[in-house]
Amino acid sequence: MPSPAHVPRRLAFLPFRGSAAVAEGLLTWAMLKGPAWCSLLPDVYVHRDGHRPTDHRMWCEAVALRLPAGAAIAGRSAAFLWGAGLLARDAPVTVLLPRTARIRPHPRVHQVRSVLPDTDRTRFAGLPVTTALRTAFDLGRQGPRIEALVAVEALLHRRVVKLSALRAYAAAHPGWPGAAVLREVLALAEPLSESPMETRLRLLLLDAGLGPLTAQHDVHDARGCFIARLDLAWPALRVAVEYDGDHHRERAHFRQDIARLNALRAAGWLVLRFTADDVLRHPDAAITLVRQALRERAAH
Repeated sequence: MPSPAHVPRRLAFLPFRGSAAVAEGLLTWAMLKGPAWCSLLPDVYVHRDGHRPTDHRMWCEAVALRLPAGAAIAGRSAAFLWGAGLLARDAPVTVLLPRTARIRPHPRVHQVRSVLPDTDRTRFAGLPVTTALRTAFDLGRQGPRIEALVAVEALLHRRVVKLSALRAYAAAHPGWPGAAVLREVLALAEPLSESPMETRLRLLLLDAGLGPLTAQHDVHDARGCFIARLDLAWPALRVAVEYDGDHHRERAHFRQDIARLNALRAAGWLVLRFTADDVLRHPDAAITLVRQALRERAAH
């Protein structure tokens, strides 16, 4: 086994084309067959110390080496590169290919064929990728509606796409597959939504007829001092709904939450807090609690 000192520096961390490394005299084919190197794709290798099986960025680097001209990393893989965490564990790399392009099928590559003009492609950290706008347009057309909305709002939250620009792009591309889903998504999209679960909770309440509601509502006390920013709120009734992720269980965060909730209560707010289990497994119970709170406040 070659020692780390014998590994060419430029090949130590990132995937590379084996044929190119051999042509440059950096390695031999015999070396590439040894235990120091991992084969990721045909003619694509990585040093064993840099092989991270669940690292989607590494797989994007590898797949990019095999892409034909005019193709790009796309879909949820592009969203990942743009900073939106939407990927399931071990998800394949999504690539968008011009209709005439061909690459060899592979379990770690999900191929999509579509029109891909140069204006919809760019380079991100050296990788060919669909622009953030085209990425949002594509994901916003892929049902079910909730997943499309989560994806679009994640990109809006990263501020790599503006809602006005996405609406204009959609209007300029009528009749594409999934256009009906995208219209619904654009009508519901909230750029202020801060997490996928917050998006899911908001849509759950809207679908239950509990709108309109305000996202990321700022609360101030009688002196005008800031108290808190609420995930979802009905300001006129002083009712709020918040999503609690795992970080709320940390001791420091828990203490902050207690002080915050006490301040909100003193300001006359009723705050209901829900977890992922409430939203995904017990949605009817969550809806019932919110509806009851709104009714009680409206009656006073």
